Amino acid sequence: MKFAAAALLALSTWTVAAAPALAQPAPAAQAAEPVRYSAQQFYATTSYGMASPAGHAFSPDGENLLIWGDQGGVINAWLLPVAGGDPVRVTTSTDNASFAVSFFPADERILYTADQGGNELNHVYVRAADGTVRDLTPGENLKADFAGWSADGATFYVTTNERNPEMFDLYAYDADDYERRLIFQNEGYLIGAVSGDGRHVALVKALTSANSDLYLADLSTGPTATPRLITEHQGNISYEIHDFTRDGATLVYATDEHGEYMQAWNYALADGARSALVSGEWDVMFVMFSPSGRYRVHALNEDASTALTITDTSTGREVTLTRVPAGDLGGVRFNRDETMVAFTVASDTSPSDVFVADLATGAARRLTHALNPAIDEDQLVEGEVVRFASYDGVEVPGILYRPREASAANPVPSVVFVHGGPGGQSRRGYSATVQHLVNNGYAVYAINNRGSSGYGKTFFHMDDRRHGDVDLRDVVASADYLKGLDWIADDRIAVMGGSYGGYMVAAALAYHPEAFDAGIDIFGVTNWVRTLESIPAWWGAARDALFDEMGDPATDATRHRAISPLFHASNIRKPLLVIQGANDPRVLQVESDELVAGVRANDVPVEYVIFPDEGHGFLRKENRITASETYLTFLNEHLGR
Repeated sequence: MKFAAAALLALSTWTVAAAPALAQPAPAAQAAEPVRYSAQQFYATTSYGMASPAGHAFSPDGENLLIWGDQGGVINAWLLPVAGGDPVRVTTSTDNASFAVSFFPADERILYTADQGGNELNHVYVRAADGTVRDLTPGENLKADFAGWSADGATFYVTTNERNPEMFDLYAYDADDYERRLIFQNEGYLIGAVSGDGRHVALVKALTSANSDLYLADLSTGPTATPRLITEHQGNISYEIHDFTRDGATLVYATDEHGEYMQAWNYALADGARSALVSGEWDVMFVMFSPSGRYRVHALNEDASTALTITDTSTGREVTLTRVPAGDLGGVRFNRDETMVAFTVASDTSPSDVFVADLATGAARRLTHALNPAIDEDQLVEGEVVRFASYDGVEVPGILYRPREASAANPVPSVVFVHGGPGGQSRRGYSATVQHLVNNGYAVYAINNRGSSGYGKTFFHMDDRRHGDVDLRDVVASADYLKGLDWIADDRIAVMGGSYGGYMVAAALAYHPEAFDAGIDIFGVTNWVRTLESIPAWWGAARDALFDEMGDPATDATRHRAISPLFHASNIRKPLLVIQGANDPRVLQVESDELVAGVRANDVPVEYVIFPDEGHGFLRKENRITASETYLTFLNEHLGR
């Protein structure tokens, strides 16, 4: 597991779609000229998400779901009637995104989190039934997060780095008066889960990019309890934490000890006995349980698509849901008496919508319609997984979107899209930006270059300390693959990406200046020396693993400089668009400022857009619209449609 680096430059808002694997893209049926839609129309679509899996998504009376959505342009918390009807907004932010976390177990109070302008310094807030709001984690320059409820509902847990910017301590809050007490003083671990009885906390210790350990701390002995190692092993084995079972007797954890893929295993707290729980030919993504533990939910990452299973553990049978459209299921939440389940469904052509289903019958009902009704879903394009042999023969997967009008007689320009990470993955799901480009005549190939997650640990670690080399050469090889398709215009291929993908864009233009015809760099790293030296303090617990993968800046600065496109900007000769959030704590604005100045010195066309109210990922709808319009305008100018 590339524990730190996989998250360092991750960009969840850039997930894209996958479909069943094919050796070559299937020919597209020719159709009439497609209906063109604007970025404004695509982003009139609503983004919906569920309350935290560690919280209560259903209201105590079962009549409402706590969700978040960006109706009105800014993410806020909303109550969605289970019986059907329009959602009701319960937070009223006009600037900072407010993400719903949990109902209180016995009343209408809710918890939510928000940062300040995208700086990722989240605080945890409580909203009372009368609408008054209280910051439960006040202070400057601290980051906090919700960590779950006790089984009896009397206590909820919050992590915060207020004592030490590099460590997240665990606090227990009284659900009535919000009095808190320190229950675990952290000295270098990542907090994974708290047992329902409040006695144990499960912890991860990242050792290297491929090696980690799990610990248990007995909270009954006080906040300075010494964690106990429970995964003594030899060699490189990765461990992660899923959850405790509801009775608190078993910890469910993930490991790649037994093969290429992450499996879910049980660890019995009483005697340390271990047993396999879920495995497959793909990574187990998550395991969670209903309130009583009767239902277990798990998902596999099947070729960048989520395969979700709900099991009734009382019978061992899988729950069959009916009246559910094709797509990925996620966000599964149960009501208090386990008679109903809520979930989301998303596909390449449809954003996440919220559904509920009766667990007795499996019959589902749709509660939201996220896609803008002005858009005909039949005009949108499904992606398909295609693989190509890279420069050294390694098979590299990716997701290819073919515009409806593309043909050998009408070849279209294309964009190679590179995900964040570096250990991220382009996945199945709706992307307004991708669909906007494809709808306007651009093929998009979302590459999962070596080092991407989801394809086994060998593929995952192929780029360790070889960033800007082997992974970049995959990206360049994908352009050659596209040139071999008769419906792609081989002289009009751009490279585009966000976060680590933005780094790959700048690196491609600097180190392979003839491979692409234009580039779109969205807050990408340009100077690894500075980026690794300026990691936010709250990355402290995972820094060793990050440095193991990327190299320690204290000893590897020469290599970091060599792979940093800023110092080779004089090689960039193709048009470049750079997009940056001013409040980005991971890739500082100076990274983009200096790259733009360096490329402009070459008399190369450079466009630069800075959003003053965004961080690492754009959360305000108006900014997303502006960005998408800018991408299309730039590509039209320099590639032509």
